[in-house]
Amino acid sequence: MPNTVSGMTESTTSFSNSGETIISRKIDVLPDVSTSSLSEDEFAEYYDVVRTVDEIVKGGYKCVALQFPDELLGDSVPLFKVLRSRLGEEIGLYTLADTSYGSCCVDEVASQHINADVVVHYGHACLSQTSQIPVIYVFGRKPIDVLNCVAELTNSIRESSRACSVERVLLRCDVVYSHKATEIAERLYITLGRPVQYRKIILKAEPLGQPARRVGENQRVGATDEVAEDIILYVGPESLSLTNLLVTHGSSEIHAYDPVSRQARIESRLTNKLLMRRYAIVQKARDADVFGILVGTLGVASYLPLISRIRKLLVRAQKKSYTISVGKLNPSKLANFLEIECFVLVACPENSLIDSREFFKPIITPFELEIAIGADRSWTGEYILDFGLLLGRDVASVEDVDSDEDGQRPEFSLVTGKYRKAKRFGSGAPPVSDETSSAVALRNNEGVVSILRDSAAAQFLKDRTYRGLETRVGQDMPSTLEQGRSGIARGYSDDHRPI
Repeated sequence: MPNTVSGMTESTTSFSNSGETIISRKIDVLPDVSTSSLSEDEFAEYYDVVRTVDEIVKGGYKCVALQFPDELLGDSVPLFKVLRSRLGEEIGLYTLADTSYGSCCVDEVASQHINADVVVHYGHACLSQTSQIPVIYVFGRKPIDVLNCVAELTNSIRESSRACSVERVLLRCDVVYSHKATEIAERLYITLGRPVQYRKIILKAEPLGQPARRVGENQRVGATDEVAEDIILYVGPESLSLTNLLVTHGSSEIHAYDPVSRQARIESRLTNKLLMRRYAIVQKARDADVFGILVGTLGVASYLPLISRIRKLLVRAQKKSYTISVGKLNPSKLANFLEIECFVLVACPENSLIDSREFFKPIITPFELEIAIGADRSWTGEYILDFGLLLGRDVASVEDVDSDEDGQRPEFSLVTGKYRKAKRFGSGAPPVSDETSSAVALRNNEGVVSILRDSAAAQFLKDRTYRGLETRVGQDMPSTLEQGRSGIARGYSDDHRPI
């Protein structure tokens, strides 16, 4: 019951909030690693200053954007000074903060405002392929006890039911611990006596005008033949990376080691709960007729083709769609679009899974949309978040509603347990609104009107009891023009005098 009351309070305040809480709220940002005690050389090594300077000089970049997440803003000034002292005054350096979308993505929009030649991205990154600007990734090198990590993961594996049948182990590390991946994999192979595979990330920025690329080189310690992984080991804290790993590898057993708590545990037990929660959201999406395509990234290379694909899928299913770019999501923003019944978020893999319990309408991923409107509505547990894999899927698998003779066949809703009559939009579908006086809109003062056809927003406005202030054109005389208030915000003087 407390959760229900809390949810109702959140929903109510999203409409009635005066905005004072946004201005007066306090945000506690704690750095992940304290760098105040590091010497200048240790600080430069932690942020890989030598490699960063070499990449900038070799690429011939003259304008460099330094992008920091909130938790690393405290190090932005000393790091700026170190880079300035090594690069000289002829290279322009700009600090970017408060990204347009997720901090793990490269903020290409902000970098274009200063005409940056390259972006140096600090902190955790989703490593999504960029579209327009080269990128140099600097993760930072967090300390980790390799011996304790290997011991905890080994004990966790031996306690699992798959310990005897394991043929290969796949090691996945958070980017801030990737500098120790080789040592961890080698020690795991010695301890387990089984092949260990991991991905060594080699990052480099291409010459000016070419998109940045990341080279992933598979490293296999003691491996002979390529087989599917039986157990996945994850080194890093609880994060969106771990959540994505759980949902995209539901058939594998996942063991996670947290370097902060120095403990390992089996995380795959949570996979079923996550998938069940996502499956429930998919059922709500099947009952939706009006979708909002949320642009959650402008830095991933293939986000425009994916948006185009989503539009085609919705048109083929005779669903109405609106494309919306609102930046970082919150319930108050999306509450302004009441006519939309379900949102589809196009974002990087780490920002795609949104817990929509605080929102008024469900938020799904493009893959979940394909399941919701697909002809084959069974879900095998497969989950795809990568843009490239989604674009490679066959569009013909989507249900074609044009084959329905009358287009008015009732559908059974698993959410409400009742039959519903779906609305149809697009060519061949019956118009949403009729040609009555309540279905026309005044376009200008000359009396030109347009009939609202095939518009979900117009139909929603038509059904509302309140539609805004009445224009009353030609019915009211204009009022006398008066002098407005003057002064400053803390104290206006009300002196209304006719002009």
